[in-house]
Amino acid sequence: MSVDAKAETSEERASVEEMATELGEAIADTPEYQQFEEAKAAVEADEDAQEKIREFERLRQEFMLARQTGEATQEDVTKVQEAQQELHSLPVMEEYLEAQDKLDARLEDLNRAVSAPLAVDFGQQAGGCCQDE
Repeated sequence: MSVDAKAETSEERASVEEMATELGEAIADTPEYQQFEEAKAAVEADEDAQEKIREFERLRQEFMLARQTGEATQEDVTKVQEAQQELHSLPVMEEYLEAQDKLDARLEDLNRAVSAPLAVDFGQQAGGCCQDE
């Protein structure tokens, strides 16, 4: 490979990375992303939501440990589900989950647009190296 070809490859790589950065910035400017960030901040600032999140996580961890030791019961599953329902019923959490769904849908649309000219699913490939198939 000639020095010129290496330079072009390096320039092309920089150009693609620059476009990727611009895409990230453009995504951050979308209404879906802005609403998600606002909803996330609201959940983080809401003490009731934070308490319910901690309770849900505590119950979920207890359930996971019980399941690993074979001691999990249907009652344990029910407790975790009820804590999750209670958490998700908070208005601030409902708004967060709705914003997250809208952002996920927008990102999936963008993934399809980026993936269209490629032979791979960009979002799935970018998401990790070790996919279970």
